[in-house]
Amino acid sequence: MTGITTRPLAVFDVDNTLADTAHRQHFLERRPRDWDGFFGAAPADPPLPRGVALAVESGQDCEVVYLTGRPERCRADTVDWLARHGLPEGRVWMRGNQDRRPARTTKLEILKRLGRGREVRMLVDDDELVCQAARAAGFRVVLADWAADAPELKEAQETEGRT
Repeated sequence: MTGITTRPLAVFDVDNTLADTAHRQHFLERRPRDWDGFFGAAPADPPLPRGVALAVESGQDCEVVYLTGRPERCRADTVDWLARHGLPEGRVWMRGNQDRRPARTTKLEILKRLGRGREVRMLVDDDELVCQAARAAGFRVVLADWAADAPELKEAQETEGRT
């Protein structure tokens, strides 16, 4: 056996899809934004039950992978958080620490790479611009609309390329 799987992929965002970031939004309301504080508080994120349930359910038929706008320096905290909250094991794709492109650009680039040799059954993300770009590229999208609105985070995703 080669260890290569042909199961379709289910691709999940983390922030405001699986993890509730509401308790750390205040770090983004300051000027300048406190990115170290924002990401430093991520391990305390409560899980979003609808997102977690969808990821667990998807793991029955699909290989679950995670596509987050979090920078690479947050990898250990992110992997620990996913395991602590019972999410399926899966590869975690993150942006480079210095990558400030909009999430819709970085995530679509990785999504296309993932789809080259595998079926991507769905992308689940809360960012409407990421979802629009993925749909336009032919991917099936589930808009994660179950978290509280986070206007500061949405602005930062698009204008500062931070998450």
